[in-house]
Amino acid sequence: MIEDVLAIGTVSRLARFKISTMRYDESVGLLPAPPRSEGNRRAFCMADVRRLMFIRHSRALGFGLDAIRQLLQLAEMPEEPCDEADAIAREHLEAIRRKIDQLTALSGELKTMLDRGAHGTIAECRVIEALAGEDG
Repeated sequence: MIEDVLAIGTVSRLARFKISTMRYDESVGLLPAPPRSEGNRRAFCMADVRRLMFIRHSRALGFGLDAIRQLLQLAEMPEEPCDEADAIAREHLEAIRRKIDQLTALSGELKTMLDRGAHGTIAECRVIEALAGEDG
């Protein structure tokens, strides 16, 4: 069965993806270059829509390009064990947890700067003092 050919605008709408992002993903190897029609237009299919949705969801979860590439390759081998995909997700989760710890520390530091007093003039501003290294 031959799938219907979809225009880039249709794929963009179905996958909720900007056309410019689709072209970028093609340039970095996340989306294979689609065949061209006789009029030299990109000819997509529903498999491309599914791939773009996979990429969009992966990005929403914060995966980087290399991880997405690896996960896409793994998705094409449905009979293989899931260990490698689990390892990629586990590594990403640890990176997120480290980032949360860093952001929590930054939040505490900013709260301390704001809680320490005078909010009058710039000369008295604890935020400016702290950023200039004049605060303990």
